[in-house]
Amino acid sequence: MFVYTYACRPEEESLCQLELRALFGKQITGTFLSERKIDPSRSPFIKERIDVLYESNDWQELKQLASEIVMGETTFKVICIRNPGEEKLPHDDRRAAEREIGACINGEANVKAPMHIFGLVRLHGKWYFGDYYKSMPVWLGHVKKPREYSTALDTRLARAVANIAAPVIEDVSMIDPCCGIGTVLVEALSMGMHITGRDINYHAASGARENIAHFGFNGEVKRGPISEVNEQYDVAILDMPYNLCTHATPDDQLDILRHARRFCKRAVVVTMDRIDEMIIEAGFGIIDRAIVKKGSFTREVLVCQSDNSA
Repeated sequence: MFVYTYACRPEEESLCQLELRALFGKQITGTFLSERKIDPSRSPFIKERIDVLYESNDWQELKQLASEIVMGETTFKVICIRNPGEEKLPHDDRRAAEREIGACINGEANVKAPMHIFGLVRLHGKWYFGDYYKSMPVWLGHVKKPREYSTALDTRLARAVANIAAPVIEDVSMIDPCCGIGTVLVEALSMGMHITGRDINYHAASGARENIAHFGFNGEVKRGPISEVNEQYDVAILDMPYNLCTHATPDDQLDILRHARRFCKRAVVVTMDRIDEMIIEAGFGIIDRAIVKKGSFTREVLVCQSDNSA
């Protein structure tokens, strides 16, 4: 069992909830429990994870369980994480809980530079205690790229979209056939996803290759129209052309969607236009969605699946 916390800006709430639904298969509210193990650093919204070792309704019983831990030469600290719901503990109470549990563990505590961190939280009337892991903002290191487009997705959105497309990474083949300068490709590759890029624009495809190489990843980026894709994929990520850097008509957009339906049964579409009818005409159904706002831009993220898919 695992305990997770998450946080997002108000304008990202819809996207955050969509990503959490994709990763955990359910609607999430506040600090939550799950049997699924997700690296917190995968998500731009997950803050931390506790791998539960002990749980108890009784504080004294939890202390007794913690006393069975022998750390040897490994130093440690205990972090009592915030639960902002009805069970929120005041700061002083959380610090006191950390000290009490820490005093029960057989080992040397080191609050400044511990070799191991334990997590503690009060949730649904129980105490949960276990190994603690904090999210590292990997995507921040991908913000500055050698090649940039002003209309490219930001790294947080790109990372969330990749997670929505492939909640389970293993044995999932992905394609970004309108990859631009490769923002989604970089995020997906950084998480070990199997993804191929393509763009009709020579400079975009070249820029994507340069950006991928800049961060030390290996990924294939082909230059050519989506009509030339012959392989089958599990999922496509489509950041639809906005008629800003490219001259894409509604017919062009419909053509892109139809071709995507030809080589995959599932797609995550990012669009600045309302294209529900177009997606349905292309043979997809919309099974989930989110709205993302950034400045004057409003984008929709649509999870689409072919009508005849299970």
